Amino acid sequence: MFDPNTETTQISDAVSDVLLGMRLRGARYWRLRLTSPFGVNFRVPDGARFHFVGQGEALLILPGLAPRLMKAGDAVLIPRGHPHQLLSGPRDAARDFNSFTPEPLCPSFSEIKDCDGQACRSRDTVILTGAMELDLVTMHPLVALMPEAMSVGALLDRQPEMHAILSAMEAEMAQDRPGSAGVLARLADVIAALIVRGWVECGCDSASGVITALRDPRLARVLVALHKNPGDDWDVPTMAALMGTSRSVFSERFVEIVGISPQRYVTDLRMRIAAQWLAQEGSSVADVAFRLGYGSQAAFTRAFKRVIGVSPGAQRRRSLAA
Repeated sequence: MFDPNTETTQISDAVSDVLLGMRLRGARYWRLRLTSPFGVNFRVPDGARFHFVGQGEALLILPGLAPRLMKAGDAVLIPRGHPHQLLSGPRDAARDFNSFTPEPLCPSFSEIKDCDGQACRSRDTVILTGAMELDLVTMHPLVALMPEAMSVGALLDRQPEMHAILSAMEAEMAQDRPGSAGVLARLADVIAALIVRGWVECGCDSASGVITALRDPRLARVLVALHKNPGDDWDVPTMAALMGTSRSVFSERFVEIVGISPQRYVTDLRMRIAAQWLAQEGSSVADVAFRLGYGSQAAFTRAFKRVIGVSPGAQRRRSLAA
């Protein structure tokens, strides 16, 4: 008998597997204390960018989108780090973020002060900003599908637990207690993950492809297995058996939902993973090829160049030099 609760659980598990693969790599945070009029220009993309207003308010300007007024307790995630500005008013001049001189408070956390020494501190705007890399290498399509800005406001009704976390962040920024830098960084990590989860659970703006496949319990079973073990010997008969259907039905369904053939998907997935592994110091081309199931380095090199556009060696040198 069909059990809808079982299907819902399977879909939820697939989404959970996606989120378990998400890590906020290389996260760095800054606490900004600014006196109006102010403007900060985040011109250089440096991964995802997270902003939380702990005190006061700021106008978020992102090209192509309507200006958004962020007030105390509001947070936004800009997943692909598009250039944007935070201003005290629509006509205020903006200064490049990298031109400020930060004061390190602890590893990966600094403070930037650009405020009027004669002004009352209660009138300052205090913002926690973070630069991070959404490590979704095995679910890279997620990042490409995300909107340019993802606000916490739309998720508060669905995820009431976020209220307590945002309140805790607001309190930490206001009280400036010992150890607050580390606490704020960890809370920001959680909020960023909750924003992504809320977007996935809400249907990803009705995006097609991988997300739709994850919402098909039988296809989700295949995708989760692929992403957990990309180096296994994946062929159409194996994937069809895992889905519980014939090879022809599986292939047709996969192409219909995901948009490419199963074997093309496997190859593209492996090459995205390879590109990240090659960026890690100590990972040789031969080692990466072996871990991803290639019997020869030559076959791996051909596939990598076809998908990524450069040879594995060139990609590794480029990444390590960056």
